[in-house]
Amino acid sequence: MLGIERRQRIVDKIKQDKKVYVSELSQLFKVTEETVRRDLEKLEGENILRRSYGGAILSEQTGEDLSFLKRSTINSAGKEYIADKAQSLINDGDTIMVDSSTTCLSLLHRLKGRQNITIITNSIRLAYDFSASNFRIISTGGTLRSNSMALTGAGAIKALMGYYADVVLISCKGLDRAHGVTESNEEESAVKQVMLQQSRKALLLADSSKFDKTAFVKTCELRDIDTIVTDKEPADNWGDNLAQQQVKLVY
Repeated sequence: MLGIERRQRIVDKIKQDKKVYVSELSQLFKVTEETVRRDLEKLEGENILRRSYGGAILSEQTGEDLSFLKRSTINSAGKEYIADKAQSLINDGDTIMVDSSTTCLSLLHRLKGRQNITIITNSIRLAYDFSASNFRIISTGGTLRSNSMALTGAGAIKALMGYYADVVLISCKGLDRAHGVTESNEEESAVKQVMLQQSRKALLLADSSKFDKTAFVKTCELRDIDTIVTDKEPADNWGDNLAQQQVKLVY
């Protein structure tokens, strides 16, 4: 196993378990504890985790605004599972508003064979990755947030207000029964709010680590979402709570 593959699996494990142990990882990957410590040191330098005695814990803050590159390394298996589950919710001929999330990007890769799909997005990464696809792509324009490769601000919002979509695909940083759907920065949250307003149906793609979390700024209420697609059943009667708000849960 290559070092980059091993570190990716460490990221996935610590995202799920919130902590990891050097001895356990050494046995899991059949490498020396010194190799594991070097892996943890590298991941700590990327602010993914904080090393502690005998292991490491997840580095996670309410207002943490992760870069696109860093987000793309977190829980990649969960994102692929969500993309597989969500693809049946998109139909040929749909016009789709899509945010700059890595989970939504994973879903679009599964839709490349669909017919007459129009994508309206504020993601420059998405526009680049699918420039040679059969999708009709409309970019919002706006002010670039290089950290997330997202276009935001008045220009992006004005462009979105000129369109109506069948479906909006968004992700989030936190899901809480009291505080709703939350995001790490105001600019991208504002763009998502307009996308929700301009779309007939709202799909939220969020891995299980987002549940019972509250990030910096509120994007919408849970009841504003039609369907939440996640990678495994959330705990503590989340399903019943969402059903009461007429939100479908897919996992």
